[in-house]
Amino acid sequence: MTRRKLALPVMVALLTLTGGCTFGGDRSEESGQKATNVAQEAPEPSAGVSGDEPVAQVASQVEPSIVQVNVEGIQETPFGTQEAQGLGSGVIYREDGFIVTNNHVVQDASEVNIAFADGSIERGEVVGNDRATDLAVVKVERGDLPAARFREGADLTPGQLAVAIGSPSGFQSTVTAGVISGINRSLPPELTGGDSSLVDLIQTDAAISPGNSGGGLADRAGEIVGINVAYLPPAQTGAENIGFAIPSDTAISVADQLIEDGEATQPFLGVDLEALSPEDAEQFGIPVNGGVLVRDVVPGGPADEAGLERGDVIAAAGDVEVASYGDLLGTLRDYRPGDTIDLTVVRDGEEQQFEAELDESPRR
Repeated sequence: MTRRKLALPVMVALLTLTGGCTFGGDRSEESGQKATNVAQEAPEPSAGVSGDEPVAQVASQVEPSIVQVNVEGIQETPFGTQEAQGLGSGVIYREDGFIVTNNHVVQDASEVNIAFADGSIERGEVVGNDRATDLAVVKVERGDLPAARFREGADLTPGQLAVAIGSPSGFQSTVTAGVISGINRSLPPELTGGDSSLVDLIQTDAAISPGNSGGGLADRAGEIVGINVAYLPPAQTGAENIGFAIPSDTAISVADQLIEDGEATQPFLGVDLEALSPEDAEQFGIPVNGGVLVRDVVPGGPADEAGLERGDVIAAAGDVEVASYGDLLGTLRDYRPGDTIDLTVVRDGEEQQFEAELDESPRR
């Protein structure tokens, strides 16, 4: 029997640049049941933890909400079909049994069991998964769970405290700490091991290891700001302490859709993008301080229908200035398929305005 520790090296293709981005949407019309079951504030730190120990305080707030996700499945190997076991982590999203984890933790599982911080174990059922954002929701038949507080509209600052909790290598409720190293990070296909990029990620130097995937990244207030998803393996990349998490806004939006519909839809702009640094803009005489270069346009897609062309530079989306393609993809998170987005585009040295009606991202 093979045992695999899931989630860790950057190897899963999650989100194509031509296919859009993570997304959000208006959560103002929540159902009464959902509003009741979602944590409205972070738990108080344990009374016995000193205020001089901020990491320990955060751990005491968040640890009860972090679970270990144990999976079993069938795996094809050079020696034939074999049973395989694996593990990852998850975060309790709602007190009525819904848990957020990574899609790649549970996607091939025939059986899922959830180990809680109190030592109990419950059988779980995958109620929905989204390959594009590498998120999934698992449901257990149990109530009154200690749901974590997921921070909305997180305005993260590089250098602020970041605490990761999960089950690296099966060591449940392991706490590591560091800082937010960067935001709007993207990993190219050569690092994901696939044909698409990981985008709009939080970078942290809090240690992320095999088994951490799907666990929580928390801020000083004890609120979840990200779902840990990947790290750069030092042996393969030479990198040290470079891990990544999916922003909490993305997790909230995807989880809500998966719980309600069993699937998530994403807005599709239909462009292949390339980063444009201020230095590149100066070299090519493009009057912007940042932005993203349109490398290609999907024929018949929203950008094509709106009139965008190869070589355009997208400088703003809605009222948000676009300094990188992470900015653009993060902005699209606030839109749904069918919504219209205003784009400020620089073409031939002049700003032009375009209006694109977003489509639904093609299924992969």
